[in-house]
Amino acid sequence: MQQTIINITQFEGKGLHTGTVCTVVLLPAAENTGIKFRRVDLKNKPYIHATVQNVVETNRRTVLEENGATIETTEHILAALFALSISNIIIEINGPELPILDGGSALFIKELEKAGIKKQMQKNQEIAIPYYFKVETEDNSKIEFFPNEKLEIEVKINYKSNVLQPQKATLSNLNKFKDEISNARTFCFLHELNELINRNLIKGGNLETSIVFVEEEITIDSLGDLKKLLPQKIKKIHKGVLNPTPMMDDNEQAKHKLLDLLGDIALAGCKIKGKIVAYKPGHKINTLFTKKLIDQLEKKKDIMDIKPLMKINEIKKILPHREPFLFIDEIRELNENFVTGIKYVTKDEYYFKGHFPGAPVMPGVLQIEAMAQTGGILALNSVPDPENYLTYFMKIDRVKFKKKVEPDCVLIFKLNLLSPIRRGICHMQATAYVNNEIVTEAELMAKIVKEKA
Repeated sequence: MQQTIINITQFEGKGLHTGTVCTVVLLPAAENTGIKFRRVDLKNKPYIHATVQNVVETNRRTVLEENGATIETTEHILAALFALSISNIIIEINGPELPILDGGSALFIKELEKAGIKKQMQKNQEIAIPYYFKVETEDNSKIEFFPNEKLEIEVKINYKSNVLQPQKATLSNLNKFKDEISNARTFCFLHELNELINRNLIKGGNLETSIVFVEEEITIDSLGDLKKLLPQKIKKIHKGVLNPTPMMDDNEQAKHKLLDLLGDIALAGCKIKGKIVAYKPGHKINTLFTKKLIDQLEKKKDIMDIKPLMKINEIKKILPHREPFLFIDEIRELNENFVTGIKYVTKDEYYFKGHFPGAPVMPGVLQIEAMAQTGGILALNSVPDPENYLTYFMKIDRVKFKKKVEPDCVLIFKLNLLSPIRRGICHMQATAYVNNEIVTEAELMAKIVKEKA
């Protein structure tokens, strides 16, 4: 269900990039309001909706713009809201940027919990995409989406640095965000700071809220304007970590990247089911991923409105199966990672005569066979001459029969690759639907074998 806060609460702090001290007031909001920022320092006090369509800048922070107003560094408070499942809230602010506070989300969570949280009567919209997709950028950043029954996030970073080692952070349950992720501070390298200063950023930065890594020893006199941000007693900066306080965790930086990612995908405005695996994420690729997430959701139209790519005769050219052991009638979608197959389950199916004839039900093993045949189309789509290959199934795991499949229904099979096909091995997640409800799930593994010269 949707949620909002119970009481009004307020706090203040300095923005990391603008250096502006702002007061933030958090107010309860009605159902279906969503998350809205409001610039109360501007004429007409314009609202800015927290939606990915309003993202206008992703350099070192996420900036939103609407109604002629902007709000900067939204990701940390949005991560806190997402983790606490707060769907509706008004965030009033008398300046251009959210405060950096502790450098993460922990103090935002503290303020939100102090205000109290209550359930509302409307349900949240939920993203549950049944297939794999990914986004990549030219700097080798990558985010992958895998179908999953709940939200899980894994983040890996590797900056080829001598002082910041490769790290990984995971979040398997949003309830663990507060204790395991929220206090991870933002970070950067010392050699990046001059560029950030030249871009008029990090005016409010300090060593309490940000971790600074130093790649090589340097004298402070050689730093130019940068030395104004550092303690005056420092004369030489040694290789390592500039901060006098220790790391909160060995993988604090990966955790902060996970925090940022969560805040940016909150701009989808929905609950999310799926496993998200990110390599070296940043606000640019996070935004691209969130936009693609929404695009994929919008493409989930009724599969029956899509013209068949293959009917029974085209399917027979690829699969060796024949009646009465051919269990798919049409292929509606097919690409390198995903396939959708259709089985029209009629009351005349031969197995209904003997399988609970008084209350006929399609046998589960035949549902799995139909899934496997649909997966065979996906597997054979990876070779140029599929008629010369066969798929032999090696393993079936995690099978769940959730609802009965009865006569006179349309059984829809959606299968997606769980990993790229290598050495002819095809690993797939399979889900079967009737009337948009899941009836059967399984993981399938098959091997593609060439049978003819």
